[in-house]
Amino acid sequence: MPGGTDQTLRPFLWRTERLYPDTEIVSRTADGIKRYDYTDYGKRVAQPANALEDADITSDARVGTFCWNHARHFETYFSIPSSGRQLHTINPLLPDEHIQYIVENAVDELLFVDPSLLGKLESSHDADAFSSVEQFVVMGDAVPETTLNAVDYESFIEGHATEYDWPSLSEEKSAGLCYTSGTTGKPKGVEYTQKMLWTHTMATLTPQGLGIDDSDVVMPVVPMFHVNAWGMPFSATAAGAKHVYPGPSPTPEDIAQLIEEERVTITAGVPTVWLGLLEYMEDNTVDLSSLEEIVIGGSAAPKSVIKKFDDLGVDVLHAWGMTEMSPIGSVARLKPEMEDWSPDRQHEKQGKQGLMVPGVEFRVIDENGEEVPWNGDDFGELWVRGPWITTEYFERPEANEEDFEDGWLKTGDVVSVDSDGYITIVDRTKDVIKSGGEWISSVELENALMAHTGVAEATVIGVPHDRWQERPVAFVVPTDNTDEESITEELLELLGEDYPKWWLPDEILFIDEVPKTATGKFSKKDLREEYNDSSLVEGKAPEESARESE
Repeated sequence: MPGGTDQTLRPFLWRTERLYPDTEIVSRTADGIKRYDYTDYGKRVAQPANALEDADITSDARVGTFCWNHARHFETYFSIPSSGRQLHTINPLLPDEHIQYIVENAVDELLFVDPSLLGKLESSHDADAFSSVEQFVVMGDAVPETTLNAVDYESFIEGHATEYDWPSLSEEKSAGLCYTSGTTGKPKGVEYTQKMLWTHTMATLTPQGLGIDDSDVVMPVVPMFHVNAWGMPFSATAAGAKHVYPGPSPTPEDIAQLIEEERVTITAGVPTVWLGLLEYMEDNTVDLSSLEEIVIGGSAAPKSVIKKFDDLGVDVLHAWGMTEMSPIGSVARLKPEMEDWSPDRQHEKQGKQGLMVPGVEFRVIDENGEEVPWNGDDFGELWVRGPWITTEYFERPEANEEDFEDGWLKTGDVVSVDSDGYITIVDRTKDVIKSGGEWISSVELENALMAHTGVAEATVIGVPHDRWQERPVAFVVPTDNTDEESITEELLELLGEDYPKWWLPDEILFIDEVPKTATGKFSKKDLREEYNDSSLVEGKAPEESARESE
């Protein structure tokens, strides 16, 4: 092990290999469940590091991965950055032109790609955009028919030494690279240094973070290409925990089976994953007795989901973060004095974005540039800074000027902070609805709509209005056997219990599915483009609020 005091990733694996040699790493694959231990994992990490050397990949090159959640992908999490190179995880769900731009912008020298994603990579392949890529490595033991210059992973690492002379790296050395999903333009690259990944890992291990320890069985359902699966592969390794990887596109049945059979204690993913599991459990018996916590991020956790899992004895940890933050910033854990509160009162706190984890500072700035009070009512844009939060984008100076100020990252999230310090995202700055000079929170309306048992998904956007500037329109995906006409009145009555009439949507439209971004979030951009029509709300005043009969 290299000496020195710099904060780097390699000591996490060094410790775990020696203290937890028999702890398992489990992976769901097309050929069934594969498992091995940290001893074998350490050897497997050394082999691709040696293979990269023999392939003449530059010692500080960026190496891309185009992969799902499995053990071979996890091997690159330490072999690439610990050898001094930069792990560049690429989202395969992005449009072809975005993938081309990302590979060209990053100047990747080698790409690891899953067999099931070869077709997508080929469709994205462009001689100019991919000109830097010297080798494609297919994550398997054979290469399907392809036009790419590819070798299979097992052949790539075969015969290479199971030990590696790991270099002594600076904590400021670039270790990772991830691009935002680019919903408002070209994706923006965020580089992670060794220190950023180290400090983020240490923060998530704290009880105020994710609290992972060596007794845990950790299953990240959140994709490994999405901000390093929220850092969970690094955190689980540092803790000496068992890993479980669900493989490509796991179904609710797959997730339920892995929780049962591998005795998963903590898992993580976007809300739609857990809505799917709850729906599956309506018709199937699932043993969740081992499961202690579900981390929900990416979008707001509906209070109905928090309550349902609470009734099943599973705690929901509502977390918030960004690609620019490596990514975790806050977690909605209850303070000790809240343990005796009523369940409803607890769920209210757990539905917020929560308390900033140790190491992150924040401020909330209103339209006048002033900090807002912590009263739960006033709101403004959330600014953050900390040791794992970037201070600039990768080769995007124009974006740097817009999104950073004096070392602070301007998140674009509009939030309020209550007197206990819990943050609530009111909206994105681009999603907040301004009607008649007043702001309406689309997020609050969405959460309230999804609390109804007849609603599977819901989102709210503002559409143009000649008089009021914008008016809210709700898009609802009903559950099976739900009568749309009757539920419309029920939803308006539900919203009317907590919100003024001028907040209520002027229309509730029923759709088959809410469009999703490449990271699984609701895509309001797509809805705004499709429904940018003032005739939806034309002639309606806010006080009427879709209740023309009143």
